[in-house]
Amino acid sequence: MNNAYLLAELLVKEFDIHYGNFTRYNQQARMLFETADWAAVQQAHKERIALYDRRVNEAITKIRTEVNPSWLSEPHWHDVKNHYQQILLTHPQPDLAETFYNSVYCRLFERFYYHNQNIFVETNTAWQYYSPPEQLYQRYTIEGGLKATLRNILQNLEFTLPFEDISRDINHLLKVFRQSTSIPSTELHNFTIDILVPVFYRNKGAYVVGRLNYNETESPFVVPILNTEKGSIYADTLLLNNDDMAVVFGFARSYFFVNTQSPLALVNFLLRLMPHKSRAELYTAIGLQKAGKTEFYRAFLHHLEHSTDLFISAPGIKGMVMEVFTLPSFPYVFKVIKDKFAPQKDLTRDVVIQKYQLVKEHDRVGRMSDAWEYSQVAFPKHRFSSELYDELKKTIPSSLSEDADGDRIVIKHCYIERRMTPLNLYLETATNDERENILKDYGKAIRELAAANIFPGDMLLKNFGVTRHQRVIFYDFDEICYTTECNFRHIPPPRYPEDEMAAEPWYSVAPLDVFPEEFPVFLFNDVATRQLFVRHHGDLIQPEFWQKCQQNIAHGVYENVFPYNEALTNPRT
Repeated sequence: MNNAYLLAELLVKEFDIHYGNFTRYNQQARMLFETADWAAVQQAHKERIALYDRRVNEAITKIRTEVNPSWLSEPHWHDVKNHYQQILLTHPQPDLAETFYNSVYCRLFERFYYHNQNIFVETNTAWQYYSPPEQLYQRYTIEGGLKATLRNILQNLEFTLPFEDISRDINHLLKVFRQSTSIPSTELHNFTIDILVPVFYRNKGAYVVGRLNYNETESPFVVPILNTEKGSIYADTLLLNNDDMAVVFGFARSYFFVNTQSPLALVNFLLRLMPHKSRAELYTAIGLQKAGKTEFYRAFLHHLEHSTDLFISAPGIKGMVMEVFTLPSFPYVFKVIKDKFAPQKDLTRDVVIQKYQLVKEHDRVGRMSDAWEYSQVAFPKHRFSSELYDELKKTIPSSLSEDADGDRIVIKHCYIERRMTPLNLYLETATNDERENILKDYGKAIRELAAANIFPGDMLLKNFGVTRHQRVIFYDFDEICYTTECNFRHIPPPRYPEDEMAAEPWYSVAPLDVFPEEFPVFLFNDVATRQLFVRHHGDLIQPEFWQKCQQNIAHGVYENVFPYNEALTNPRT
């Protein structure tokens, strides 16, 4: 055997070790759910995120130790890739193994060598014929009635805990089904239901995911399962439309634990039910964020080839810490840490990076945007507006360079997030009803973040975005901290009438002191909007709300924050 094949074989073995480690975390998810060990769930989430980079570094160390140094020069890697690609033709996770190969290669060589001869810039088209190595889903007919079918589905799940009251749960699911669809009972015998074999675990929920089939149409069929924390479980609701399922798989939530040997087939299944989701987002949602990055970059390159618009500064108020730009025809923003921050920002570059990592590892409760982190990203120079390029040269010069031929801009480090409408811009054109609904959700977002031990720090409207589902998401993380780190105080009464007119406060303020009573004036210039917020969320401007959150967190109380309409949840009566 030649050296190229041996090196390819070594890389595959190193990837297999990684996916074995990753799988062990997914396999323990059911046990953590059934024992209601929510602290361990969060710790496992954090540890699993760190697995990939550590494993890539270990693989590089092994390669440098075991492989002849002459074979680590760039010219040999075309042969290495060809052999690796042949091995993957019979591998159960060829898509993920491509990403692992890319990661190893890109840490060994300079960006100049990143082309499809040496790495998988493009995926192997053979994967479109991929056959999963395991049964992906179980098909159920409804010939005996939906009630009997629901009982079969619930009884066949992998849980060892019993249902608290399975008949009650089935009746509730039937009620939601009738409320959510117009399918007559006489037609149900023509339908089938496919239920994915692996259960999707996240935080305090387990999600049974499937699809409802009729002729050539498919629609979601998702049953969230919750733990009573008294030795039993129950089905909470039934989700039957694409938008509801998309919220469950939203980019502002923690990653699922899913025990599968067939992530490619799993993502293909999910894509058919959520057409607005990208392949990149779905890989990321199931904890494979590095594969998500690979898929995103491929989609980005494809979009650049099939579009002509220019990168521009992102709409909204300019940030003090990040330079943000976007391509109008592409639904993402690119965020780069500025060389110099505004004087009022007492931060360093390293602190900003730490804040973004905190968000990735924390429970985002559907209220903090996820971000893909990239290094040495090349952009076609001619696609930048002159105004934007001039601005980048002023604000991020240390992160900006050009290729030797001058036709590409290379950004040393950036974050990429889903583009949203900044909340302040949304309110400018909102109707009265839209304004009230979005302010309700803004306050709800702050509540849910606080309960998850996150204090946004800078809660200005410009730092929150509105999604296409009309959900408010926080996306500016440079001042984020744990709720438990803050000291929430009442504003002391003035000593003299003149105190309230003074330029400086009449009371001492420590670095972590927070005065919630200041929020309304600080957040809202418009008096009517301010009053509307206070009407719905008056408790948020009292220190007692925040102190109660701190007490709950200290006592290990984890609030229920689930990604579906509370009106459809199981009353359990």
